[in-house]
Amino acid sequence: MQSTDPAPLPETPAFTTREVLHFGSVRNLLIANGMLFCGVALQAAALGKQAYDITGRSADLGWIGLCEFLPAALLVLVTGTVADRFDRKKIALVAIAGEVATSIALLIYALSDPTEVWPLFVIAFMYGIARAFLSPATRTMPPMVAPEGGLPKVIALYSATWTGATIVGPALSGFLYAIDPWVAYAASSVLIFGSMYFIGVLRFERQPDPPNPDEKPTFRSAIEGLLFIRRTPILFAAISLDLFAVLFGGAVALLPAIATDRLGVGDVAYGWLRAAPGIGAALMALWLAARPVERHVGRLLMVVVAVFGAATVVLGITSTYWVAFAALLVLAAADMVSVFIRSSLVPLVTPDEKRGRVMAVENVFIGASNELGAFESGLVGQAIGVPATVIGGGIATIAIVGVWWVSFPQLRNVDSFDELGH
Repeated sequence: MQSTDPAPLPETPAFTTREVLHFGSVRNLLIANGMLFCGVALQAAALGKQAYDITGRSADLGWIGLCEFLPAALLVLVTGTVADRFDRKKIALVAIAGEVATSIALLIYALSDPTEVWPLFVIAFMYGIARAFLSPATRTMPPMVAPEGGLPKVIALYSATWTGATIVGPALSGFLYAIDPWVAYAASSVLIFGSMYFIGVLRFERQPDPPNPDEKPTFRSAIEGLLFIRRTPILFAAISLDLFAVLFGGAVALLPAIATDRLGVGDVAYGWLRAAPGIGAALMALWLAARPVERHVGRLLMVVVAVFGAATVVLGITSTYWVAFAALLVLAAADMVSVFIRSSLVPLVTPDEKRGRVMAVENVFIGASNELGAFESGLVGQAIGVPATVIGGGIATIAIVGVWWVSFPQLRNVDSFDELGH
C-alpha cells in the first residue's frame, strides 16, 4: 500500500550575519537606528550632567526620568493602536522630527546660561511624547525587514547597533559637554535628524496585515496588547521581570552624582563612565551576533538578570573609578543578553496584527524599568544617599529573580526560540 505520509516541509534557510547584511532594508534600518540611538544617548548623558551641575541634587535626575516615562504610560492605549493601524514608517518620521525639536530646544536653553532646572523637565516630557510614538513603530520593524529565518541575526545586529551607539554617544558627550553643553545638544540634533533619511528610504520585506476597515477603534482593541500579555504567561513573566528587576537597579541614572561625589572625576571621565555600559553591552552583542542564544533561553534570562543585580551591588560599594567602570561593563553585558532574549521572544510569541500594541505596553514596562527606576533611584538617593540606594537596588534585583524563578516555570522552562513560533 502506498504511503500517505505528508511530504517534508522545506527547511527555513539559516542566514549568516554577513548574508543578512546583504539586504538593503536591514542595512538602512541599522544605520537609521545607529544614528538615532547615538544622538539620543549623547543627549541623555548631557541632560543628566547639566541638571546635576545646575542644582547638585540627585532627586532632579529622578524627576527627569519621570518626565520621560510619563508620556509612554499616559499614551500607551493610543501609541500601540496608532502603530497597528497606520503606516509605521510615517509615524516614525513624525516622531523623530519631534525628538529633533526637543534637541534644538535643549540647545537654545543651554545657550541662555541656565540657572533653573524646571525647563529641562518640560523638554524631557516633550521628548517622552515623541518617543512614546516612535518606540512601538520602530521596534516592530526588525520582523518587517528580516529575511525568512533571519530574525535572530537581525535582532542581534539591531542590539549591537544600539549598544555601539551607547558607547559613542556618551563618550562623545563628555568631550562636547566639556567644550559647552550647547555643543553636545547640537551634535545630537544633527544625528537624530540624519536618521530620518534612512527611515524614509526603508523598504519592508513584508508588510503587517492591514486592519479590518469595518473594525472601529475601541477601548477593548486599544487594551488588547495589555490583555494579550496578561493571558500569555511567557510574555508576562519576561516583560514583568525586566520591569521589577531593573526598576530597583537604576544605578546608571545616578552616574552624574556617582562620578562627582563618589569617584571625584570630571566631565570627560564621566562621559567614559557613562559609555562603559555601552562598551560592555557591545562586546556581548558581538558575541551574540556570532553565537546567538539557542538553548536554555528561560533559565539564562533569569541568571543574567541576577548577574545584573550583583554588578549593581559592586557599583554601589566601590569608590574606585576602574572598579566602577568594570562593574558597569558586567552589568551591561548581562543586560544585553536579557535584551536579546526578550527582543527575540516578544515578536515570536506575538501575532503581527497585535505587535504594535504589545510593543507599546512593553515600552511602558521598559520605560518603567529605566526612567521610572531613575525616578525611584533619584528620590531615594536624595533621602538615604547614593551608595545605599545603589546597593539596595542590586540586592532587590537579585531577590526579584528568585521570586520569578519559583513563580514562572513557563518562562524558566523555555529551551529554544523554535518552540515559541506560531
